[in-house]
Amino acid sequence: MAVNLKGRHFLTLLDFTPEEIEYLIDLSASLKLKKRAGIRGNALEGKSVALLFEKPSTRTRCAFTVACIDEGGHPEYLGKNDIQLGHKESVKDTARVLGRMFDGIQFRGFKQETVEELARYAGVPVWNGLTDMYHPTQILADFLTIKENFGYLKGIKLVFVGDGRNNMANSMMIGSAKLGLHFAIASPEGLRPSDELVKKCEEFNKVSGGTIEFFEDPKEAVKGAHAIYTDVWASMGEESKLAERIALLKPYQVNKELMAASGRNDTIFLHCLPAVKGNEVTEDVFESPQSKVFDEAENRLHTIKAVMVATIGNV
Repeated sequence: MAVNLKGRHFLTLLDFTPEEIEYLIDLSASLKLKKRAGIRGNALEGKSVALLFEKPSTRTRCAFTVACIDEGGHPEYLGKNDIQLGHKESVKDTARVLGRMFDGIQFRGFKQETVEELARYAGVPVWNGLTDMYHPTQILADFLTIKENFGYLKGIKLVFVGDGRNNMANSMMIGSAKLGLHFAIASPEGLRPSDELVKKCEEFNKVSGGTIEFFEDPKEAVKGAHAIYTDVWASMGEESKLAERIALLKPYQVNKELMAASGRNDTIFLHCLPAVKGNEVTEDVFESPQSKVFDEAENRLHTIKAVMVATIGNV
């Protein structure tokens, strides 16, 4: 089946079929080879993209900027103090203005409703660079990294340890269910995805052959894990809860003992970064040969490039 994503938004992996997600991962791999070979592209020649940031960023901002330039496009960074988004000007009106000037719009911020409203009114593809609910571009980078290490995705056991109701856990669960991974969350019972989202993912699992499991005991969760994933214990905007989260999540720290509990000698460690070493992960795991976090960070570039090329590219 031919895959055509031209003109599509990229707001959540819920909107994409397994074939479309696999297409983006494969396209990312080919664009990575091209980049490594020093080949500049022209898939975005003549295109301009707006990069809207309510939240600060290292990897997302740099990846969108470099990816756009690599393929001949022009990126324009618009921080929260640069435009009137949601303050003097409504999201709806901002979308209609930017949509007439740019070929695509990236949004990184708080509310999923904001990126959805941008998409509703912009008239051009809108890409979710992160919201409080979803982080779909990160999942593409994570899955590309896993595929590079194991050669496949379907049947992989991927375990998320820590705050299991954040945007990473949500998006990872969706991606795993779509592509047939065995996904587990190790967390306190109160920090898990919504029942509604779990039910949706269970329906995807009926087609893909994937599974979802929840554990309070992290050592039980990671048995047989190909990849162990964690994230910061307090997301952006939740810093006031950090002391409470440290007390609650200390048993979920990814350390050498937890990595060994997988029972595999090829288990890899993943983290979307930035990491708070000493909280969710120890320094020795972060710096170990099992850690693939910087491959993962680089893969943000190639997967984000694939999303832009597939949706607005000259192909």
